[in-house]
Amino acid sequence: MANYTAVDIKALREQTGAGMLDVKKALDEADGDNAKAIEILRIKGQKGVTKREGRSATNGLVAARAEHGVGTLVEVNCETDFVAKGAKFIALAEQVLEQAVRIEATDADALLASTLEDGRTVKELLDDANATIGEKIEVRRLARLEGEHVVSYLHKTSPDLPAQIGVLVVTEGGDEAVARDVAMHVAAFSPTVLTRDEIAADTVENERRVAEATAKEEGKPEAALPRIVEGRLNGFFKEQALTEQAFAKDSKKSVGQVLKDAGAQAKGFARFRVGG
Repeated sequence: MANYTAVDIKALREQTGAGMLDVKKALDEADGDNAKAIEILRIKGQKGVTKREGRSATNGLVAARAEHGVGTLVEVNCETDFVAKGAKFIALAEQVLEQAVRIEATDADALLASTLEDGRTVKELLDDANATIGEKIEVRRLARLEGEHVVSYLHKTSPDLPAQIGVLVVTEGGDEAVARDVAMHVAAFSPTVLTRDEIAADTVENERRVAEATAKEEGKPEAALPRIVEGRLNGFFKEQALTEQAFAKDSKKSVGQVLKDAGAQAKGFARFRVGG
């Protein structure tokens, strides 16, 4: 029987992020030798990388950095919440974020193709982690924003998991305090655009058609239809456009009004929710 203990199993799981059964098999094969067991996990894991390509990675975390007028937001995915909350995966995501900041990456493809200081690409780093952890790991998306005030906000949807929602907000004028309040609002209310002008014309027209058809189905008077349709369309804009949403901290004001009162203007935002 291999010479290892439950403590050794726990230590190797924390070190590699691999599953219990895989760790025990590797320790058995390595006769309890930790370093050899890690090598076995990597070799066997690499053989399974291609097989895992088609699997779904809908767990994970978001990580962000905002400093000196530049913000970077990245989503790193894995298959299970067990891996997502592990120290190895969290450290991996931080390494990916650090690289994104260092090379000023603007999209995930550029980040994956970039070379780390140890000579590996980020894609190779993820493949190595994929091999040892035994799950599909990927960088799903990345955002980079610049401006006068750039703030980040990370939100945990569960206390035992890393951040699942991440936000960047860019403002001009005012101060970072109002920008942070808006970032928290974005996390909670998930707007899709900054202003109504950014919504595609065909989307607006479709909403208008639906609103009119619904009003007719409800038997509304023909003469009242234009007013009813415009009212419902405005309701749609208030759901989608950040500046028109009722502010989280004071629903009597819109986000746009809060920014105006603070002498600020929103210039952009990004919001990621893991798997969303």
